[in-house]
Amino acid sequence: MKSILTILLCSVIVPFAHAQGPLSLTLQQAMDMAAQQSYQVQASVLEARKAEARIKEVMAIGLPQVDVSASLNNYLTVPTSVIPNFTGEGPEYLQIQFGVPWSTTATAQLNQLIFDGSYLVAVKATRELRLLSEQELERTRSDARNQAAKSYLGVLAAREGAKLSAESVPVLEKSHTEASAMVEQGFMEATDVDRLSIALASARDRARSFAQQERVALAYLRLVLGVPADTPLTLVDELGTIVNDPAELALSSDQLAIDGHIDYQVAGTTMRVQEMQVKNEKAAYLPKLYGFASHQEQRFGFDQPFETEWFPATLWGLQLQVPIFSSGMRSSKVKQATLTLDQTRVNLTATDQRLKVEAEERSEKAVTALESYLTEKENLALSRRIFDRSSIKFTNGLASSFELNQDQSQFLQAQQIYIGKLVDLLLARTDLRKALDLY
Repeated sequence: MKSILTILLCSVIVPFAHAQGPLSLTLQQAMDMAAQQSYQVQASVLEARKAEARIKEVMAIGLPQVDVSASLNNYLTVPTSVIPNFTGEGPEYLQIQFGVPWSTTATAQLNQLIFDGSYLVAVKATRELRLLSEQELERTRSDARNQAAKSYLGVLAAREGAKLSAESVPVLEKSHTEASAMVEQGFMEATDVDRLSIALASARDRARSFAQQERVALAYLRLVLGVPADTPLTLVDELGTIVNDPAELALSSDQLAIDGHIDYQVAGTTMRVQEMQVKNEKAAYLPKLYGFASHQEQRFGFDQPFETEWFPATLWGLQLQVPIFSSGMRSSKVKQATLTLDQTRVNLTATDQRLKVEAEERSEKAVTALESYLTEKENLALSRRIFDRSSIKFTNGLASSFELNQDQSQFLQAQQIYIGKLVDLLLARTDLRKALDLY
C-alpha cells in the first residue's frame, strides 16, 4: 500500500485519423492541426489516458475486493496418520486415514481496506496528478504549435528565396543571348559571354537550392502535422502579410504572465505532487486495518466426487498491521522525499527566473531581428536597382560584362543576407511567442 503514490507518479497523445487528400492551410490552421494530431501529441494523449487508468487503479484499492475460487481434489492414496492406541488392546499405535479420496471446495472471500494512511494521501493526490497530466498534454500541444509555425514559416522563407533568386535569371538570359550575338558579329569579346554564363549558372543554382529547401521544409511540415508524407499541401498565408501583421510587430511589447505560463504551472503542480509524496512516506508510520469475510462450501466422496451434501463454513475477521521498527528505513524514505520536495521548490524558483530572462532576451532578439531585416530589405532593393541599371547599360553597350557580373554577385549576396535576416526574424518571433506562452 505504501507504493500507491509511486504507482500514480509513474505516469501525458488519442490517435487521430490522418488527413487524406490535398490540404489547404493557413498558419493558424496548421498550428491547430499540429496541436491535435502531431505524433508527439498523439503519444502524449495516450500517456494521459494511461495516467487516468493508473489513478482509477489506485482508487479501486480502497473499494471492496471479491475473489471466488473452486477446487477439486482426488487422493489416489489417502494419507495415513499414526496415533497412540487408546483402546488398550492390540498394537501400541493405530494407523488411521482421516481424509476421503474425493473433496470439492468452493470459496467466496470479501476483502475491504478499512484504514491506510497512504491510501488517504493517494486519494487527495489524484486531483493534482490529473492536473499535472493535463498540463503536460497542454505543454506538448504548445510545442507542436511552435514546431508547426516554424515549419510553415520555413516553407514561406524558402519560397521567397527561390522567388528572389529567379528574378535575375531572365535578365541574365537576355543579356547572355544579346552578348552571344554581339560576339558573333565581332562587337564583343568571348570573355564577356563567359562571365555572363558563370553569373547565369550561379543564379540558376541559387534558385534550385531554394526550391530544394522549400521541398524539404514542406516534408518536415507534413511530419509535424502528422499527415502522410505524400499529402499535397497548399499554404494559404502570404509571407509579407505575416511579417507585417500588426500583432506580430507589437509582439515584443507584450508582457510575460508568469502565473499563466505552462512551464511554471507544471513546476508548481510537480511541487504539490511531491508534497503529497512526503505525506505518503510519513503515512508509513500509521497502522493499517483490513477486514475480510469468507464463505466456503465443501462436499466429499469415496468412489466419486459428489457423494455427500454441501457443508458450509463462514468466517469473518480483522487484520491490524502496526509498524514498530524498520531499522531507520522509513525515516530514510521520508528524508529522501523531503529532499526531493526541496529540489522541486528550487526548480519552481529557477523556472520563474528562467522564464523571465528568456522572455526579456527573446524580446530583445525580436526587436534586433526586425531592425536588421528592415535594413537588409532596403539593401536588397538598392542592389536590385543597381543590377537593373547595369543590365540596361550592358545592353546599350555602356557597361562591361565584368561590371554586370560584379553587380549581379552583389545582388545575389544581398538576397542571401536578406533571406538570412528574414529567417532570423521569423525564428525570433516564434521563439518569443513560445517564451510568452502564446501558443
